[in-house]
Amino acid sequence: MANQEAIRRHPNCDPRFLAPAHYCDTTANRFTQAVIDFLRLSGHQAERINCTGRYIDKRKVFTDVLGHKRQIGRAVWIPTAGQKGTADISAVIYGRAVKIEIKINDFQSEAQKKYQESIEKAGGVYLLVRSFQAFYDWYQNFTR
Repeated sequence: MANQEAIRRHPNCDPRFLAPAHYCDTTANRFTQAVIDFLRLSGHQAERINCTGRYIDKRKVFTDVLGHKRQIGRAVWIPTAGQKGTADISAVIYGRAVKIEIKINDFQSEAQKKYQESIEKAGGVYLLVRSFQAFYDWYQNFTR
């Protein structure tokens, strides 16, 4: 799908010279990007949700009177302004709100379980997937 879209977007370029898209589900980042691209190429809305907070570097480097470099201050992480436990992907598929949590080798935190409960209680769909095949199978059943 991604390769066909690249050919459509670049009609004046010989398809042999377009870089082919490669997807895998071995890392969370690549798996997340594969799901987002699949949903967008299928005509749905999908976006990655980032809730890691922000890194602020408050360190200063100066040279003392002897010519030595010195560092004062520290770097800190400030918490996210977003909701704790939010899913990795927020999507709208055929008018339904769908939140997708990507897991490779880890498990849901308590905050993620509470978030799932709140989404399902509000009538949304929450999906926890560990492989692209599992996501694709769910998608095929969901869109019937």
